[in-house]
Amino acid sequence: MAASTAASGTAGDQLPVRVFGGPTALFEYGGLRFLTDPTFDAPGDYFPVPGGPGLTKTAPAACSPADLGDVDVVLLSHDEHPDNLDDSGRALLADVPLTLTTPGGGRRLGDRAKGLADWESIELERPGGGRVTVTGVPAVHGPGPRAEVEAVTGEVVGFVLTGEGLPTVYVSGDNASLSAVGEIAGRFGPVDTAVLFAGAPRFPFLFDGAPIVLDSAQAAEAAKILGARKVVPVHFDSWAHFTEGRDELVSAFAEAGLADRLDLV
Repeated sequence: MAASTAASGTAGDQLPVRVFGGPTALFEYGGLRFLTDPTFDAPGDYFPVPGGPGLTKTAPAACSPADLGDVDVVLLSHDEHPDNLDDSGRALLADVPLTLTTPGGGRRLGDRAKGLADWESIELERPGGGRVTVTGVPAVHGPGPRAEVEAVTGEVVGFVLTGEGLPTVYVSGDNASLSAVGEIAGRFGPVDTAVLFAGAPRFPFLFDGAPIVLDSAQAAEAAKILGARKVVPVHFDSWAHFTEGRDELVSAFAEAGLADRLDLV
């Protein structure tokens, strides 16, 4: 498994995050193991809507579901796009005690899934005592007013994890809205570790080709807004519709004076 750890000595740096390609990452928090948007299918063409435009996966994941070990919770941005939940990821959900996702996804995915509305929280028991709180936070999968965007790209959710004596962790999900990031920062900032979905995915037939998830400059701005001590970017490789990758992220964070905050595999 590829591992990403930083060493600048801040609280956020004590949370190692393993990144496997696309939006899929694994971290341990409060003794529980969390996995984001599981995608393990082979490279190839995938069609979210039969007969509609396809998504092309260009690289395999850095591990298989069998390599993960036990997963306690999946944090699923949304369940309707194969670059966030593919067939292998869906099969994995059957072996995970809890999947947290959108309200609609919670209804679609069965008894082990729970949808979280904006600012809705769930408390999870930690091994050995204590609790982890996971709060659903706003995310908008494209530019523009949320209601208009959701009519096109669907419902998306992000997550904030908190607990006594634990760092604050933000997982953005497929969010393109810095206004949403500002709301989250107002309630939870500063953030110790931000797992930011980036990659600037674009489609010429959607929103005049504007990114439907953060581009690299927006990711750096989100880090500023959050006061994030560490940023682990995901969702910027392994798919053809991602238009910005590692080089653009490094450049954007350097230009923003945040190069030391960026933690890349």
